[in-house]
Amino acid sequence: MSSSVLNLNVGILGHVDSGKTSLAKALSTTASTASFDKNPESQVRGITIDLGFSSLLLDMPQHLKNLCSEEKLQLTLVDCPGHASLIRTIIGGAQIIDLMILVVDVTKGMQTQTAECLVIGEVTCQKMIVVLNKTDLLPEGKRTALIDKMTKRMKLTLANSVFKDAPVVSVAANPGGSEGVQSSLPVGLQDLTETLQKFAFVPERHILSPFLFAVDHCFGVRGQGTVMTGTVLQGAVNVNDTVEIPSVHVTKKVKSLQMFRRPVERAVQGDRIGICISQFDPNQLERGIVCMPGYVPAISSAIISVQKIKYFKGSLSTKAKFHISIGHETVMAKLSFFSLLQDSRNTANDNSFDFDKEYKFQEELLFDSQKDDTSITAKEMPVKQFALLEFEKPVLAFPNCLIIGSKLDTDIHTNTCRLAFWGHLLEGIEDKSYSSTVLPRLKIYKEKCKSGIIDRASNQYEVIGKNMFKKETNIQLFVGLQVELSTGETGIIESSFGQSGKVKIRIPDGLNESTYELLSGMTKRKGKQTQPQNTSPDPEPIKIALHFKRYIYDPKKKMVQS
Repeated sequence: MSSSVLNLNVGILGHVDSGKTSLAKALSTTASTASFDKNPESQVRGITIDLGFSSLLLDMPQHLKNLCSEEKLQLTLVDCPGHASLIRTIIGGAQIIDLMILVVDVTKGMQTQTAECLVIGEVTCQKMIVVLNKTDLLPEGKRTALIDKMTKRMKLTLANSVFKDAPVVSVAANPGGSEGVQSSLPVGLQDLTETLQKFAFVPERHILSPFLFAVDHCFGVRGQGTVMTGTVLQGAVNVNDTVEIPSVHVTKKVKSLQMFRRPVERAVQGDRIGICISQFDPNQLERGIVCMPGYVPAISSAIISVQKIKYFKGSLSTKAKFHISIGHETVMAKLSFFSLLQDSRNTANDNSFDFDKEYKFQEELLFDSQKDDTSITAKEMPVKQFALLEFEKPVLAFPNCLIIGSKLDTDIHTNTCRLAFWGHLLEGIEDKSYSSTVLPRLKIYKEKCKSGIIDRASNQYEVIGKNMFKKETNIQLFVGLQVELSTGETGIIESSFGQSGKVKIRIPDGLNESTYELLSGMTKRKGKQTQPQNTSPDPEPIKIALHFKRYIYDPKKKMVQS
């Protein structure tokens, strides 16, 4: 059955009480076992608290008929919660979508959580449709004018986002009623359905990649086994395949597969399915990952590519802790930022990390001025920015997975974006002793400068420097580095001199005549103990400057010339 259906996952996001579940219910032709607030707690609280799934089966639009072999277009609707306290669930749901519907209460417009949903959409998908819901609540005589006004406002809001061309459709999903109580037929659904067909596309699928499945619900079925429902993130799965549940280190054979209550023999990336296995306690898995055996490890730290979210107004400083969301899992991690300043091979967009390159340490994450004129200038921006994440506990992560960093402990009643940055996993580190085994491989440096003065000249090609190092400094780490004299000459540190931190500096081209005479004169003055008749001040000492790079994760490594 799956071979005749092209599936697109459509996320329905928006502020709490904007009518997302009513819209999903009005659109759907088939509901899953967990949809439309069937959760008892949802019914008690009167809001969506978990992900809901349903589907809409449509004729294949004309513009896709020559691009795919499937006969029908299936839209799997992912109904996400809207309440601010459930942002973790929203993030998890959004990471499986191909296209997004942003639901806006036309009587209220953009609200804080609406903006957060917009941010999530920007980093998870490239296409969006804005739905202005509850148009039936507008005064009938002013309805058209108010809808036009809100449409223009939304267009203006989206003008500088990836969704600047997003269509705006007005509907009344549940006219005259509250959630779950419909008093008359929905209004505007035909326009929305046609817009969905027009915006449908053939998504990029990686069917040959290792199997990866995001589980959102797990429950037992008497006489059959345990069913795990979710979305295939990559690869494919067949009946009788062996799969792993990495969170509990269990492997099981697939007994059967279903797609919205239809038995299928095979499912591929993008499909919404139920996987039935036997002899597994569903209480062991609420949400999580199922995969090809051995594909998803638990990592203790990670290196990710990273970009700042422009709406986040707080600081993003090295050593700060943030909530890190990977799929349906959220853990705390300490961050350290660093960057690649230049890349001759033009690999800035690679999904890999090169331990052989040098990276500059950053006190904070920078934001590209090309997107924000108030930020750092484009000339100062690095080619690519990275973050080292050190998790408080191991977390399951797969290659190149999406990672979102947030400040979820921020007061939900404040009008501020809690989503801070996003990126993709480049290097997952399983070793718990990574600080001594892996981090020393990282060539992350800080630019340093040491200064001192010339104590004396041994000859025209050798001088002694002082006040640059402490007596306990391992000067051998600096041997071979170049220094600059305030008189213009350059020299090379050859060795330590004595036990007080002084160094011997070789001047390959020799000292200028004037410099040598000055140093010779200073040396002669030192040899005279008393000169009561000479009241002229001593000349200014000749200064030495040493610019170098220090690798922060391997202090024993030799310093590098800046």
